[in-house]
Amino acid sequence: MSHTNLRELAHRRQNGLEVTLLWDARSNDVSIEVADEHDESAFALRVDAKSALDAFYHPYAYAAFSSVDLQGEPALAA
Repeated sequence: MSHTNLRELAHRRQNGLEVTLLWDARSNDVSIEVADEHDESAFALRVDAKSALDAFYHPYAYAAFSSVDLQGEPALAA
């Protein structure tokens, strides 16, 4: 996803955890980006539009079922 096409749908920050729900206007893809200030980890993953809010509120549960390296650089999981 190109950041120029992204629209922020929701954002929250609490206890050093920052979660952003994004929509790509060109491809109609939905994703979440997560940054944890405590251990300086970050990741991003695509989510089904029907599950977008659930993934927004429970990003680690969704990451556990995908191929996201929670210690790596932010990378969009397919």
